[in-house]
Amino acid sequence: MGKLRYGLIGCGRISPNHLAAALGNSEDIELVAVCDVVPERMDEALVRAGVNPNAVRKYTDYMNMVLLEQLDLVAIATDSGSHATIGLDCINFGCHVIIEKPIALSISDADRLVHAAKRRRVVLCSCHQNRFNKSIQKLREAVEENRFGRLLHGAAHIRWSRGRDYYEHASWRGTWASDGGALMNQCLHNIDLLRWMMGDGIEEVFAYTARLKHDYIEAEDLGLALVKFSNGAYGIIEGTTNVYPKNLEETLYVFGENGTVKVGGKSVNVIEEWSFADNIDDPEEIKARYHENPPNVYGFGHTPLYADVVSAIREGRNPLVDGEAGKRAVELVLAIYKSALEGKPVRLPLESFSTLEMTEHFG
Repeated sequence: MGKLRYGLIGCGRISPNHLAAALGNSEDIELVAVCDVVPERMDEALVRAGVNPNAVRKYTDYMNMVLLEQLDLVAIATDSGSHATIGLDCINFGCHVIIEKPIALSISDADRLVHAAKRRRVVLCSCHQNRFNKSIQKLREAVEENRFGRLLHGAAHIRWSRGRDYYEHASWRGTWASDGGALMNQCLHNIDLLRWMMGDGIEEVFAYTARLKHDYIEAEDLGLALVKFSNGAYGIIEGTTNVYPKNLEETLYVFGENGTVKVGGKSVNVIEEWSFADNIDDPEEIKARYHENPPNVYGFGHTPLYADVVSAIREGRNPLVDGEAGKRAVELVLAIYKSALEGKPVRLPLESFSTLEMTEHFG
């Protein structure tokens, strides 16, 4: 198998990270084409990624791109509300697909994506790139080696700031049809990590959401939730875009009977606490070795995520962050929304729910 012919759909804020990841895997990926409904965005994204705009073909219709270019791998970085539709179209054409988070905005759409990928035997990856942070990989290693012993509780804190200019830059942001609120957009990566570390099985969720500061959007700017995991552990989620005057932290805690870990920094890239009863490593050495300093909250994870997708395609296996993993992250946020809407605990698994069911929640 030669290089995978690659195209990017959506050339907005996150697109340079996808282009850089494709270029970072250039031995296996050939950047062939990009697509956006706003033509000038394509050149802007390519220039930001250090690519000559004349060296890549450009389209405003993604199906034309997929059909004419005979693409093997497609990344979708459009507004969240269109992820499922575009993803299904690309999968049904036979493309392997990387979908920016969230993979979908409803349980039914997430299920359709997962089932379609299985039916067509293509790789479906949900782009939760923070799983590939050095700090997170080290934490996951400790979980898998049972160094924590019994997991007791974990916490995800996302204390960020978003102003009017952010939402006005793209009209879909903060809408129930195309985005959701702080939890679905800004907080989903850390929510994914909490579920991954503490145990994918969840019994029950209870939550509050509010729109305290951003009265010009439809969705929440604050979400608070308690999670009861199937293994007996508990979780706390705090997500907000109301912090003054700028992003404060994205932090993940894991507490077990024999260990405590805190990972923080701009995008959970820094191990701030590393303590285990077995004393098999030096906490200060671990902190120094697994420290990264990314330029923004997107971190460095896209390039290794792309490498894993390439390996999954070559080896005929699921990627580390497959469609099911993407669905689980979305399911947890939708359970939080449902609990806030109904004012009572919600049992998992969710059979069905969508952000559209929140339309009247804040009036």
